[in-house]
Amino acid sequence: MTATQENGWELSVSTYIAAPPERVWDIMTNRMEEWFCPKPWRVEIIEQQWHSGGRSAMVMKGPEGEEHPQEGLFLEVVPGVRFVSTDSVVRAADGSLMPSGHFMLGIWEIAPEGDGTRYTARARHWDEATAKQHDDMGFQQGWGAATQQLKELAEG
Repeated sequence: MTATQENGWELSVSTYIAAPPERVWDIMTNRMEEWFCPKPWRVEIIEQQWHSGGRSAMVMKGPEGEEHPQEGLFLEVVPGVRFVSTDSVVRAADGSLMPSGHFMLGIWEIAPEGDGTRYTARARHWDEATAKQHDDMGFQQGWGAATQQLKELAEG
């Protein structure tokens, strides 16, 4: 999808997975460390509070020791359908919500399709420059590889 102001400067990937939605959802949420980053990168889950307002914290780890902490908040969690998170808001130690350096709003969702599942992942950005930066970083390749890893786990 082409990122435009009308679609929230959105980049997306989508694929059909030959597995029931319940299986795909279980892997999406309970086995993130196995699929969420394109290999040889990996993700270490620090905490995932699967509810609206819950913490979403992880560290992306590269093959040469790179580490990229990702701290954010779940904006929406609809079990078996979608989860939405952002890195523009974090929960402070006292429980209050605080603004954070922002990059994107992520939307991961599934829907029944025939005998399987349609998986779609979207990244919406604050402006054109941020969407372009994400695209230039290899959005399609990276998110596409993660999508393929999810597909292989679910179909395996």
